[in-house]
Amino acid sequence: MGRVFNFGAGPSMMPLPVLEQAQRELLDYKGSGMSMLEISHRNKLFEEVNDQAQEHIKRLLGMDDSWVVMFMGGGASLQFSMVPMNFLTPGKVAAYAITSTFSEKAIKEAHKVGDAVEIYSSKATGLDRVPRPEELVLPDNCAYLHLTGNCTAEGLEYFEYPDTGDVPLIVDMSSDILSRPIDLERFSLIYNGAQKNIGPAGVTVVMARKDFLKGRDPQLPTMLNYETYADHDSTYNTPPVFGIYLVDLMSQWLLDQGGLEKVEQNNIAKARKVYDLLDTYPDFYRGHARKDSRSLMNVTFNLPTGDLEKKFVEEAGVHGLVGLKGHRSLGGIRASIYNAMPAEGVQALVDYMEEFYRKNR
Repeated sequence: MGRVFNFGAGPSMMPLPVLEQAQRELLDYKGSGMSMLEISHRNKLFEEVNDQAQEHIKRLLGMDDSWVVMFMGGGASLQFSMVPMNFLTPGKVAAYAITSTFSEKAIKEAHKVGDAVEIYSSKATGLDRVPRPEELVLPDNCAYLHLTGNCTAEGLEYFEYPDTGDVPLIVDMSSDILSRPIDLERFSLIYNGAQKNIGPAGVTVVMARKDFLKGRDPQLPTMLNYETYADHDSTYNTPPVFGIYLVDLMSQWLLDQGGLEKVEQNNIAKARKVYDLLDTYPDFYRGHARKDSRSLMNVTFNLPTGDLEKKFVEEAGVHGLVGLKGHRSLGGIRASIYNAMPAEGVQALVDYMEEFYRKNR
């Protein structure tokens, strides 16, 4: 069987040119006689990769030297704990907007550290939208506002972030990072699991303002203190070397596509194809997200019955379309159409959905 179109939410599809470059360099990276899987994180060859990956990400997002890019392990789930451990200090309150299964997981970890409150929730309507900026009213003594920028399970995405003034804005952008330009002035810290949009599983990318990280509690465990990573160029311990190498290749690939403005245009065009089809057959393909909150990265929908959904996923696999089963918390169908998903993959999905509708309506 040839390569398939992988619509899985993560680990997700990676660009073929990136995989081919990694394949070419796998046994002997730049004449070293070693694979990047074997090279020490103290080796100059990896130091070059580490620096390049950070620089590529900064260039894509327009970050200056006031920002630091850090590579960690533990996924976004570890960040659910690290954020309050570092920034939810005594006497302060952390604010969370609940729009996702992952928002709920994040505030659960914050409750273990200190005082955290829900200032918005769309649970009553099935987690079907993100809030408008004016709906986010911050409490007194607010340590930070935490948002889930792209709700992978539910298929939601923020397209307008609030101006929080002096209150730091911290956002989990695991699914939408580097999918479009963002206004950096709004953010203090951004984190993401790389396996969805910019790399493989095993790497977490954290971007933060340097002045926001200064002054962490010295009693924090060393590996749970953001300053450890910022002060040691993410190499205090052995980082995920091969994963960072692939993040470097992925970010270079995005630059080669023309940067995030061009990437955004491609992502809008891909998402529009799928959403137009949902809107054409709304009684059969029932979209989960409200239209003003629809993610460009994760298209979620249901069919009239669970049996039809199971059939949809099984027959899609025969057509080389895999990873379409929805998140376990919601069921249904989810098509993740990240940066690496080519237009022809989206067209193949839409063609299949048209055929499936005709045969099963």
